[in-house]
Amino acid sequence: REQDRILDMCIYQPVHFLYVSPERLQSELFKERFKKMKLSLIAIDEAHCVSQWGVDFRPEYLQIGDIRSIHPDVPMIALTASATPEMISDIEDKLQMRQPIRHIQSFARKNLSYNVNYTEDKFSKLIELCHFFQGSGIIYCRTRGRTQEVQRGLERAGIAAAFYHAGLSHAQREKTFAAWSSGKARVMCATNAFGMGIDKPDVRLVLHADVPSQPEAYFQEAGRAGRDGNQAHAVLLWNDTDILRAKKNIETKYPSLDRI
Repeated sequence: REQDRILDMCIYQPVHFLYVSPERLQSELFKERFKKMKLSLIAIDEAHCVSQWGVDFRPEYLQIGDIRSIHPDVPMIALTASATPEMISDIEDKLQMRQPIRHIQSFARKNLSYNVNYTEDKFSKLIELCHFFQGSGIIYCRTRGRTQEVQRGLERAGIAAAFYHAGLSHAQREKTFAAWSSGKARVMCATNAFGMGIDKPDVRLVLHADVPSQPEAYFQEAGRAGRDGNQAHAVLLWNDTDILRAKKNIETKYPSLDRI
């Protein structure tokens, strides 16, 4: 009933914005109402997901472009902060864009410095950095357990911190996010689940306690620092164990060339 009410509002009342998942777009209930809606723009946010997730995780991303046939003259915009040139072409193809105009900015931002530090004692280094850089911060960790381990260590060092990962309930995630947003917790220790919609302007430090799985993920996460335009820092801590772990992950995640 609630879905019916909202979709009717989009047809008969001045609704300015409707947020829809790729899966919802494919339902017949939505498509029938969609035909009657008066649209000024179709916006695809985090558009890299079309190419990155559509093939083997959420195939509905590959079908987003099918809605173009319902409203062929409505302009479409696709937005992402982490698409390679190959991915940009793939997004344009999958979304059935006609003569798209590309607006591309550099990853380089004048107010954001990138630092890569080798250290055997990561924990002491991240404590030192959190004390040195004042203001809000995010520490990205590889596993859920590590977010809690780092959070407890920060608290013992006198730094107000919280942890966030996909294993928490919705209520727990909301409470944790509110504590960080309000400044009650200065540092958020999180997995990459702490991602979409994170737009706190005064983040002064994004610290990676573990090496991310790919460069695009690193720039996406590091880019959450300094969104107010003031000086901010992205720091990546690494050691030889990270390299060994990354190579092992590749070996276990993908079949060998001989098997292929």
